[in-house]
Amino acid sequence: MQWAGANNSCLLVQHGELIEIKPDKMPIAIYDKMDDFTLHEVKLFKGDIIYLVSDGFADQFGGPNHKKFMSKRLKELLLQISVKPFSEQRNILNNTVVDWMTGYDRHFRQTDDITILGLKI
Repeated sequence: MQWAGANNSCLLVQHGELIEIKPDKMPIAIYDKMDDFTLHEVKLFKGDIIYLVSDGFADQFGGPNHKKFMSKRLKELLLQISVKPFSEQRNILNNTVVDWMTGYDRHFRQTDDITILGLKI
């Protein structure tokens, strides 16, 4: 696989481990300092899962302390559910973010788009 990214990592679950392929810290659009994007090459194996995510899930406010969900928690969740069928993963992710936003003493509105794309090799 060849991958280049802007601001959001590519997450790969391979052999039961989550590998984070780091993006370049610049937008896709025209920017004051335009550098070339880093091209990452990764060998894939049957059963690997690639997750491409926007920052919306991790940046969603809620939880017991009214804080962001955070990317560390999202990565742990993706690794945990990666063994399940995609339809079940979708339900778990949806329920998790809804519970995060509304399951405590305060209800938060969705603050950003939430996009998670999973690809299984």
